[in-house]
Amino acid sequence: MTDRPADASLIDSRTAAWRLVVTVLLVMLGNSSMYVVSVVLPEVQREFGISRADASLPYTAMMICLGVGGVWAGKWADRWGITPVLWVGAAAVCAGFVLAGLAPNIWVFGLAHGLLLGLLGGASTFAPLMADTSLWWNRRRGIAVALCASGNYIAGTVWPPLAQWGISTVGWRPTYIALGLFCGLGMAVLALRMRQRPPAIAQEPAPTATTGAGAGVARVAPIPLPFGLPPAHAQWLLCVAAVACCVAMAMPQVHIVAYCTDLGYGAARGAEMLSLMLATGIVSRLVSGWICDHIGGIRTLLLGSALQGVALLLFLPFDGLVPLYVVSALFGLFQGGIVPSYAIIVREHFPAREAGARVGAVIMASLIGMALGGWMSGWVFDLTGSYRAAFLNGIGWNLLNLSIVSWLFWRSRRGAAVFSPPSPRPS
Repeated sequence: MTDRPADASLIDSRTAAWRLVVTVLLVMLGNSSMYVVSVVLPEVQREFGISRADASLPYTAMMICLGVGGVWAGKWADRWGITPVLWVGAAAVCAGFVLAGLAPNIWVFGLAHGLLLGLLGGASTFAPLMADTSLWWNRRRGIAVALCASGNYIAGTVWPPLAQWGISTVGWRPTYIALGLFCGLGMAVLALRMRQRPPAIAQEPAPTATTGAGAGVARVAPIPLPFGLPPAHAQWLLCVAAVACCVAMAMPQVHIVAYCTDLGYGAARGAEMLSLMLATGIVSRLVSGWICDHIGGIRTLLLGSALQGVALLLFLPFDGLVPLYVVSALFGLFQGGIVPSYAIIVREHFPAREAGARVGAVIMASLIGMALGGWMSGWVFDLTGSYRAAFLNGIGWNLLNLSIVSWLFWRSRRGAAVFSPPSPRPS
């Protein structure tokens, strides 16, 4: 089945708004495993008799594969449309949860999370849908992409308490199987509403390698320089910044349940804190989207990076139950807008026809950062017997992100935007 053709008049339209609603639901279903695996971590560690670092490996594998999968999913969506990608993702989410729920050991459990829930499942509904959303909006692009990305945090708000209830009621294995059936079937049905091609593709002129300047003379078209840098260099810097910020971000998101368990508050309190953290993250993403529409993506990213560092610092002196609820809420409020800002930056500085692949690459880097941060925090805990050193490690990575983003912001103020290579000699 081919996608319906793009129509440039649909930008900022009611059709775009309804599509955004469906997109949020797809992200919520497709990314459920990112947060459920954190809730089940203590149960998996206990049942399989493994260390905290080993129990964190399925999350690490899933996030790495989710990032890598985002690149191919973005390229496929650029070429074939988003619907076939979503159907593959729906089948993978269903199969991944079911296989993980039947896993006899940590290796099968990790394989299900990496290849199915990450590489094929979650990858189909994160970076490609953010890129797709950016192509349907101009005037309110920031808030639209923020709403799309909020589906990820809605998943983090809804699924952890439901998963914890299922674990305490019927066990983690039946809970996983039920989640797979519900999320996979829901994604398959919603994908039917996503067949229209993005209108920004119809609006943007087709790329032209050369323009005629006379008989036998060709002139190469100007190439945009994001931040006054060659596109590949700018892309790599954004990727490194994304890794750094998400290593820091992963510490509370991945280990808050285990942290609360170690402090004696129980896994249920940790699941509530994770849910609260991600609920306030929804507010943060919406506010950050509004800010993006007014000051641009790079300034919004700079603000979010600075505030995330403040929130990580607050975890160090406070470990009481009520203070942890407060700091978790603040962490969500401060960092929620960081990842969507990368999609806005790509859309502002790179051609629309490259949005899927380039957003996929940056989101891949952010998810590698989440994967590295999730594993590294567990490794530091095993090494030191405390999460204090893990929080300090996250703060260090956040400083790296802040330095890169500050430099890019400084470059953006210089205003260098276009590079025109020399014309080739007449043949």
